[in-house]
Amino acid sequence: MKNNATAMVFERVGEPFSTLPLELPELRRGELLVEIGYTTICTSDLHSFFGRRSSPTHSILGHEIMGLIVELPREGLKDFYGNDLKIGDRITWSVYAHSCNDIMVKKGMPQKANDLFKYGHEKINKEIQLSGGFATHCHLKEGSTVFKVPQNLTDKEAAPLNCTHATVAGALRLAGSLSGKNILINGVGMLGLSACAMAKELGANKVCSMDIEDTRLIHSREFGADIVLNAKLPMPELLESIKGNGGIDVVIETSGAPVAIENSLKMMNIGGVCVMVGAVYPQREITLSAENMVRRLLTLKGLHNYIHEDLGSAIKFLSEAKNKYPFETLVGKEFPLNQLDAAFNFANGQSCYRVGIYPNK
Repeated sequence: MKNNATAMVFERVGEPFSTLPLELPELRRGELLVEIGYTTICTSDLHSFFGRRSSPTHSILGHEIMGLIVELPREGLKDFYGNDLKIGDRITWSVYAHSCNDIMVKKGMPQKANDLFKYGHEKINKEIQLSGGFATHCHLKEGSTVFKVPQNLTDKEAAPLNCTHATVAGALRLAGSLSGKNILINGVGMLGLSACAMAKELGANKVCSMDIEDTRLIHSREFGADIVLNAKLPMPELLESIKGNGGIDVVIETSGAPVAIENSLKMMNIGGVCVMVGAVYPQREITLSAENMVRRLLTLKGLHNYIHEDLGSAIKFLSEAKNKYPFETLVGKEFPLNQLDAAFNFANGQSCYRVGIYPNK
């Protein structure tokens, strides 16, 4: 194993990444070292780099990561299911680490632990320097939850598991049983396409996708959408379009746009459930009718990140359904790590769902 690593460091908004050589860490109890095999550029990485949201610097961005274990602590480690980990295992891990005794963990919300450590979101520090995906290695701290990646998944398919697919699995968990229900996926970017396919596999009666871009709507049919709606249509036309199919029982809202959220609530049947996952950036406050919520027995939920079980569910889903839906094609272009600037510029200006980053050759 090499005794050093290379990281591409985010220093200032919009400025080129700097190349930083780093010594590999000496592992402490509960830690492990991963040689990164593949990372995809998430939309939130673009928001950070181009200044659309606040992010600490100097840092190593990238959190949709997978790789191979190259070093374990002397006492060994186990994965989420209690299986021994070993050198060479191909793994992914929850996007955050935490202590097991945190009060939020005990309340069932580990993603909101007070001592939360988020991979790809942390300022470089002496304790954990290699904490993001745009590097040759990642140093997993104690309190990380690790999953082995099934052999039938390619690197392109596996990298977004611990962000996109796990988040969708969490949203559908909050939505409850989908059996026999009609579900609306509002916004069919990466999250929305995953939600279409996962809802289909969970027994939804009709999967309806809604977006402002016709090309995305057409693409959503490849991922299980039965009905497609252009969100620019007037509300009476949208309501008429869904009426003949039994209306909407569940909404998974991935766009984050206030008007889209408001329209979703208007489209739900009595007893409907709306789960919001896309509203993770500053926007105006939404307007809703409390009377409508009460009289129509509506439920509105929010999900930020996910619990560890959701990542397990996402891995199982993707492994079992990969031949039904073209997830690998969502990585529109690939770049080596040393061309990260070009990769970010391409990802920001193109309509592809993901751009992949692989180790330098």
